[in-house]
Amino acid sequence: MRAPAAWTVRAAAVALTGAALGHTLWNGVAEPGAALAFATLITVGELARRDHRDRRDRPDPLGRRPAPLGTAGALAYALLGENAGLPTHHGVLQTVAVVVAAVLAGIVPHIARGGGPALDHLSRRVLTVAFAAVCFQPLYNSGRLEQRVGQGPYLVVFLLLLLGLTALCDAVLAAALAGARTGRPYGRLLRDELRAQLGIGPAICATGVVMALGAAAAGLWALPVFSVPLLLTQLSFHRITEIRTTYRQTITSLARATEIAGCTRPGHARRVAALSCAVGRELGLSERELTVLEYAALMHDIGQLSLVDPVPDGATAGLPGAEARRIAELGGEVARQTGVPAEVAVVVERQADPYREQPTAARIVRTVNAYDDLVGGSRHPGGSLAALERLRLGTGHDYQPEVVECLARVLARGGRGRVVPVPPG
Repeated sequence: MRAPAAWTVRAAAVALTGAALGHTLWNGVAEPGAALAFATLITVGELARRDHRDRRDRPDPLGRRPAPLGTAGALAYALLGENAGLPTHHGVLQTVAVVVAAVLAGIVPHIARGGGPALDHLSRRVLTVAFAAVCFQPLYNSGRLEQRVGQGPYLVVFLLLLLGLTALCDAVLAAALAGARTGRPYGRLLRDELRAQLGIGPAICATGVVMALGAAAAGLWALPVFSVPLLLTQLSFHRITEIRTTYRQTITSLARATEIAGCTRPGHARRVAALSCAVGRELGLSERELTVLEYAALMHDIGQLSLVDPVPDGATAGLPGAEARRIAELGGEVARQTGVPAEVAVVVERQADPYREQPTAARIVRTVNAYDDLVGGSRHPGGSLAALERLRLGTGHDYQPEVVECLARVLARGGRGRVVPVPPG
């Protein structure tokens, strides 16, 4: 699933949007009060969004930009069968048209500030809302849904299952679009998206169901009441994200101490952290494991601050085993004093162990650190290919073969330290 799948998703979203807007403009808006109320809710949710950043404080390459209130409002409108006890007739196409118009109105300020969601995000929103509406509106309006499940708890279970399928549909679309942008394997991207859905996703689905059922019983005044808990959850989510960002920046500043002291080359810790995370994703590590991996990669050389005579170029890969082990143990002690998770200190202090005795994160950091030392050192002018060959020669004791090959694949796809041909002669 690469470019053809991505273009199919985008083309389907554009065609559906055009059909929905044309149908609504031609036939007019059914129940304009309800349409305006839900459009306002979705617009407010989009205005309250904040761009999510990845581990290197850049826009998330997977396109995850949370707008839970807007998403819940869109799903609630797709599942709206009654308004204060009266049946609704807005249908699938009007649902899509209202959601698209509201989302576009909500992202204008973000675009004016140079941000805002990507077109792929809008394509996903259109198709997932349409999926939910197609699965619900025809069944409800025809009366078949009421005949089969009634209006009691079975209807709630049906709506929750439907939104669960909608979340799965969104994850499939997101993985296809991300695969076209990043070139990563589709299976791993789908797993990452499914894991991401487990965060605030259940709250979004539950709120969408509650809004739809509340509006059916109490009317449109139920919308602001039931949107407050999710809005507070969204604000808490942003606060937690900011705290994590500040914590990571603190770790990054501490890692730069080795560069300021002249123990390592400029940017070494950041390069090792970025490339280690890319290798970790290639190996299928979870988000928590990637966080531990990143922190350990940033701090892997912190033990060099205890040395009287700095290692030439900061390259610890070629040190004798006893000296490398002493530096690693000192680094682990420093890491424990910073308050990072205990796993981070373990990864740092076990850098000099044989790879078969190391945890996976330590194997990755050790391999990537050696690669950066070899590429940047004056002793190995052959470039990336020569460095990778040197790592492959050390897979008997120093480096895990699977990690070395994952590193080679990441570099071949254009990661940091791109593989380049060895100069002739």
